[in-house]
Formats: sequence, structure tokens, C-alpha cells
Amino acid sequence: MKLSINNVSKAYGSNKALQHFTADLEPGIYALLGPNGSGKSTLMNIITDNLKSDEGEILFSDGGEPENILKMGVRFREKLGFMPQYPGMYPNFTVERFMWYMAALKDVGSHLKGREKRKYIKSEIENILKAVELDDIPRRRIGALSGGMKQRLALAQAVLGNPSVLILDEPTAGLDPKQRIAIRNFISRIAFDKIVIIATHVVSDVEFVARDVIMLKKGVIVDNAPPAELVRKIEGKVWNLPAPEDEVVELQQKYRVTNITRDDKTGDAILRVLSEEEPISTADKPATTVAPTLEDYYLYVFGEESGGN
Repeated sequence: MKLSINNVSKAYGSNKALQHFTADLEPGIYALLGPNGSGKSTLMNIITDNLKSDEGEILFSDGGEPENILKMGVRFREKLGFMPQYPGMYPNFTVERFMWYMAALKDVGSHLKGREKRKYIKSEIENILKAVELDDIPRRRIGALSGGMKQRLALAQAVLGNPSVLILDEPTAGLDPKQRIAIRNFISRIAFDKIVIIATHVVSDVEFVARDVIMLKKGVIVDNAPPAELVRKIEGKVWNLPAPEDEVVELQQKYRVTNITRDDKTGDAILRVLSEEEPISTADKPATTVAPTLEDYYLYVFGEESGGN
């Protein structure tokens, strides 16, 4: 199975939202990372046929000859699961009714008839709701759900019907740490035989599960590689810098500081700094290099642009 995105571009007037995007995707998780306006949403909307590209094509193959997804039409959409960042859901529907409604729209269990089909759909819905920790509230109305619950329901409908291509826009937004881990583990489990594209700003959610990380800046791919390969690029450039508390503001202006903690023994601040050379403060301890993370590399690439959604 392969999804080939070839030279896809999209502009809104003079704003080039996506420029000659090219990537070949096979089963596994692909992370789309980039600041506001980088082109992530534009790309996802083109893949889901919610938006037309200005040029380029997207081909899908599942063992046979690659076909243009626009020519495949409904045959491709049947293989697609999509979780938008701001999903619209009927507030008066219950969780369970909404899932049955989505099952009908997707024609889940189309290979079965009558009672067998209903039994299959019921089992599918129960298993998915359990996986996203909504199985205890199947009859609660959507309008009464918290933001995190709605987020998990949006993911549940996306994976309903066992799609081959799964596109998730900020799937863990609004979730607490425990729920984030549960959802991340669930996505990892189902990704072995799917092409999963995740757009997120929670870099830690994809660092250890993504096959490749595609980094976008102003519609252009600036890097595309496995997480470990990206992280290696900044080895020796991430430092812990002890500093007196009254120096912190000055050091933030001088260096790219990504985090600040406190040394309980000395009372000094410990600044995590991205720097080509060893940073210096007036503390009596020198800076020490530390193991970089994918988040460090994200900040290294995007700098001040990295904030926001």
C-alpha cells in the first residue's frame, strides 16, 4: 500500500500555502510538524478532497496499479478516515447514536446483511469506544460532553470502518496526560497496516511512534526523516546552563532558551539552551551538553515561529 503525493501546490491569491509537496507514504505513522501557516491543514484538506490543488497529483495503490485519488472518487473515500481539528457533531445525538450514524454514512459492514451486519457494527462501535475510553457514556448527549470527550469521539468516528488511510489533525488537543498516552498507544496499535498522518503541536506525542517526521515551513518541506535522524543533527547543541535567577531575563535575550527549571540545592535556575557554542553565565558551574529531543530540533528549525496552532 502506498500514497504518493507528487508536486502538490496550492495558493490563496499571492499566499503560497503549499509548494511542490512530494512524499511517498507507506504503512506507518507520519508526523506533520510546522508553525502556523506552514501548510499542514491545506495538505490534509487536499488529501481528503475537501480542497483542490493548483497542481500536482496524489496516487494511491493497494497492491495494484497506482490510481489518482480524484479519479477513484468514492472508492478512495471508503478507504479514508479523517479527524478534523474542529469537527462538527450533532449536539443532540448520543455518543452511541452518532457512531451508528457514521457507520451508516461509511457503509460499515457492507459485506454483510441483516442481523450479521448489525452485530458486526455493534461490536466495532463497542471496541472503538472502549479504546478511546468512552464506553462508559454511550448514551450521553454530545452537547454535554467535555472538550476532551468530543476530541476522543472525533477520533472514534475516524477509525470506524477500519480505513487504510487515517488523517488526524491535532488528535490529542484538549486531553489530559493520561488520555494522551492512551490515545497515542491506540493509534500506534492500529497503524501497522494503515498510512497514518498526524498533524500536531504536541511534539512528544510523535517522537517515539512516527516512522518519519515531515517538517513544513511556509508550504515547503524543510526536512523529512525518521525522528532519531533529525535529533542527531543537533547533538552537542543542547545545553543545561546554571545561572543566577537575576540573570535569566538577560540570558533569554542572548540565547535561545527552551525551558527553565530550578536547582533545589543551589537555588540557581537551569536554562535549557540551544546554541552552536557553549553558553556562559556568571554561575560557578559551566554549561553541560544534554541529549537532544525532537522538540529541541523543532525549536532549532522554527525558532520564534514555533508558537501557536
